[in-house]
Amino acid sequence: MKVAFLGLGVMGFPMAGHLAAKGHEVTVYNRNGAKARDWAGRHKGSAAATPAEAARGAQIVFACVGDDPSVREVITGTDGAIEGMAKGAIFVDHTTASADVAREMAAALGEKGIGFLDAPASGGQAGAENGQLTVMVGGEQGDFDTAKTVMDCYGKAVTLMGPVGSGQLCKMVNQICIAGLVQGLAEGMNFAQRAGLDGEQVLDVISKGAAGSWQMMNRGATMLQDKYDFGFAVDWMRKDLRIAMTEAKANGASLPVTALVDQFYGEIQRLGGNRWDTSSLMHRLKRLP
Repeated sequence: MKVAFLGLGVMGFPMAGHLAAKGHEVTVYNRNGAKARDWAGRHKGSAAATPAEAARGAQIVFACVGDDPSVREVITGTDGAIEGMAKGAIFVDHTTASADVAREMAAALGEKGIGFLDAPASGGQAGAENGQLTVMVGGEQGDFDTAKTVMDCYGKAVTLMGPVGSGQLCKMVNQICIAGLVQGLAEGMNFAQRAGLDGEQVLDVISKGAAGSWQMMNRGATMLQDKYDFGFAVDWMRKDLRIAMTEAKANGASLPVTALVDQFYGEIQRLGGNRWDTSSLMHRLKRLP
């Protein structure tokens, strides 16, 4: 297909690369134009100066940007994608954003006969690079069926969760669960070290039982080493948790653990760990007397 990809961050850059590698005709846009030109120099594809230019003639336009304002900017802002898209095209937003902005953009695009899918992904930079993302999708079945074959280029599991907004709501559940898991892992590993146990041996033993998790297998050892240069940044996690807690206020869900862990991430930011990955909750515990 002829497609566009807007936003070439740590996830968008490799995701767009997988599309090109599978033979799709890809045009990319990035706010920093040099990065788009760099992508085009490494892959079969071209770079555009604006989202509208990138989207012109595309059957599907993908985006992976930062937050709600960024989503609005690339779709309905000046020279936004909506200006270049034709009736019958589909916009797929991989940004982790609010369900409200998903519905807002779906309505704006729908007025022009353009489909919309909110499709946040889980798996981080490694998942994007390896084409092993889990994609949670909200939207119409027909749009999903068309876009899924393309999303399969970088998704190991691409699932329609319900109407527009459902993908974002599912991603909120994902982040809520991760927050509690990482805090629990950090507390356990900190306890093990203070108790004089061999942390790596503890990981090896308990990972084979009920305590085992992706976080334990992929972040436990580096947490013991106080290394946090992997995966998803604290700044972005706090953004995601803020979205989840705002939604919880609207639907009445109680998120006491999530709110507490969000405060802990605030402490990490104050320590200068804005770009550390989410497992840096361990660093906070190591500093406590």
